Amino acid sequence: MSLRLDMLRAAARARRLRPDAARRIARFLQSCAMSDGGFAGRGAASDLYYTVFGMQGLAALGQALPSPATLHYLRQFGDGASLDLVHLACLARCWALLGTDEPSPDARAAILKRLETFRSPDGGYHPTPGADRGTAYAAFLALGAYEDFQTPLPEPAALVRGVRALRTGGGGYANTPGMPQGSSPATAAAIVVLNELGETVGQDVIGWLAAQMRPDGGWTAMPAAPVADLLSTATAVHALAVSGASLDEARIACLQFVENLWSDEGGFRGYGFDDHLDCEYTFYGLLALGHLAD
Repeated sequence: MSLRLDMLRAAARARRLRPDAARRIARFLQSCAMSDGGFAGRGAASDLYYTVFGMQGLAALGQALPSPATLHYLRQFGDGASLDLVHLACLARCWALLGTDEPSPDARAAILKRLETFRSPDGGYHPTPGADRGTAYAAFLALGAYEDFQTPLPEPAALVRGVRALRTGGGGYANTPGMPQGSSPATAAAIVVLNELGETVGQDVIGWLAAQMRPDGGWTAMPAAPVADLLSTATAVHALAVSGASLDEARIACLQFVENLWSDEGGFRGYGFDDHLDCEYTFYGLLALGHLAD
């Protein structure tokens, strides 16, 4: 299994829950596809970051990807020399989703070589080259990129140490070191990475993440955050499912929370007061619904 396939298979199960809704969601994602082969973000132009979510969403829904145009779009990024860590990981994921023989082995090696420039001395990865310590999000992205290119991650034990160093009091993980409390997305990322690398995740960590669910069924990014959001909710639900935790107690309320963020236009908004729909939150909606459909 891989991080990508885990999420795709979970998101695909959303079709069981609402087959009619799945068709409308697919039409929304297709409407975000641009003529140049990318997918629009929060602006009118294609964005590599949002292209990942558009492609993942369509793949999960069993829809064909716009291969000819997308091939042209991805080729312009070459070996990723101009990209930061986030967009390097996005490029690798997009190529893996297309499933072609591109990019060439040399280009794949160059992309991963550039990815290593974001490795920190503690064994983790950080979006800024030269940082002393890594982040949970960057660890998730880097591991996913190596898996997408079917290449072993260098020094996985070092990445484990870097991720474990992000542990905070009470059971959570922070995205950056030295934080007084954990966050839901960072804890979810740490759980998924550690699980993928064959490491044991303590029940206190699972319990901490489960306890961050609010009465409305959503998860907040931080314990003191005023409102729950779809990114935190979907990543928390995914991490709990990956860890083998039961979602039974959360299922009804969480389903209601996620469905309340769905628009008649077919896309999902990030939180209750957000009036914008995009590919990213729409994929997170599918991911959460897929796990809750089990």
